[in-house]
Amino acid sequence: MTKIAAIIGGGVIGGGWAARFVLNGWNVRVFDPDPEAERKIDAVLENARRSLPGLTDVALPAEGSVAFCDTIAETAQDAAFIVEAVPERLEIKHKVYAEIEAVNKSGLIASSTSGIMPTDLQAKMAHPERLIVGHPFNPVYLLPLVELVAGKQTDVAHIETARDIYASIGMHPLICRVEIEGFLSDRLQEALWREALWLLKDGVATAEELDTAIAYGPGLRWAQMGTMQTFHLAGGEGGMRAMLAMFGPCLKWPWTKLMDVPELTDDFVEMVGTQCDDQSGDLGPRDLEHIRDDNLVGILRSLKANGWGAGATLKAHEAHLRTDDAVSDAKAPVLTARRTVPLDWTDYNGHMTESRYLHAFADATDRFMEIIGCDAAYISSGGSYFTAETHIRHLDEVHAGAVIEIHTQVILGEGKKMHLFHVMSEGERVLATGEHFLLHVSLESRKPCAPSPEIESALVRFAEGHAGLPKPEGLGRAIGAPR
Repeated sequence: MTKIAAIIGGGVIGGGWAARFVLNGWNVRVFDPDPEAERKIDAVLENARRSLPGLTDVALPAEGSVAFCDTIAETAQDAAFIVEAVPERLEIKHKVYAEIEAVNKSGLIASSTSGIMPTDLQAKMAHPERLIVGHPFNPVYLLPLVELVAGKQTDVAHIETARDIYASIGMHPLICRVEIEGFLSDRLQEALWREALWLLKDGVATAEELDTAIAYGPGLRWAQMGTMQTFHLAGGEGGMRAMLAMFGPCLKWPWTKLMDVPELTDDFVEMVGTQCDDQSGDLGPRDLEHIRDDNLVGILRSLKANGWGAGATLKAHEAHLRTDDAVSDAKAPVLTARRTVPLDWTDYNGHMTESRYLHAFADATDRFMEIIGCDAAYISSGGSYFTAETHIRHLDEVHAGAVIEIHTQVILGEGKKMHLFHVMSEGERVLATGEHFLLHVSLESRKPCAPSPEIESALVRFAEGHAGLPKPEGLGRAIGAPR
């Protein structure tokens, strides 16, 4: 499939889609009649470039291109994937689909609508079978969830194609089994928002207090598990059954007003808007976006470390990005890491924290261990390498967003001994070196022992191949020695 995505509508959601596709190597064409569309999308792209690469420990592919087109026809022609992100008015969407179908006969069309039924969207199409709903969440370039909804005339094969495409750009596709207004997430979100508006209307709390009630409590749980699993866990050993027994009767109490909504008078809208402005203080939209994105990167990376919730999707995408091809040339230094330096790896001086150099070199060592066969399966059988000595030279500054590579040279590899020399660079610029001496250890006795014959053979192959390489600059250097 040619990786060309057409984005019709360049607002917050369309811009987010453009960033998600571009940073995952797709070429993108955008149409939006707003004369400020290019500036607005450039701002979203700037945010995405700043934050998205820091989610993974593998560098994203080379960026795709972005082209701003004057017509829908120019945008949609030959595109394999077409995202419709225009205003939530059915007549506008129908007009857009007609223009797309006039020039594109095969591309999959995905509406970003947050609640319109796909069957209604398909009503006037010549080929309704290729339209689906792909409903994302803001910011699209960071949040992985996308709800996939089929209309009555949708070809199920297109849902499967969409699922594969979304997964390839790091999304978590959730297929909605029933076509229903508002789909799943927005129905749940709207229930909470409706209640919040009533609490504001009745003077029970301010906007800031309501946000605090979520952000400091249940919101932290929702980042890793939803309402059902949260309540199941709250029931203790009795689980959800205990929760329903204890609190089920409360559902009949008049605690909430979910079937009603306060009248959105001008005065009420102004009151809510003023409170939200006051809550933001001197922080503008870009400031709030940066704070939001930094927090999301931290939460998502934490979830990734545990392979939990949205972190599992991120971990799968990282595995997709990683190139695990066998290393055929044992006579050249081995590429053991290629990653983007994330935001949280920098310190008060604005460059990479000392501990992160060791982190990066440790990851490179782990990757080399995998290459010679000392992988998770081998370690679970009772053997591994332990680091005995480390020496790091800090040669140049490293900043957030830098794409760094680490190449590894085997200085010694025989028996239970492994001596590695890592070179970290950004392009031609050498940033740091790390010298590491490791011993193979029995995890049962915790004492040095010989590795398996297969691992020793693989290590010797690299050691012999690298023996002809020049001695690395800085090898064996002690602290304070002349440079």
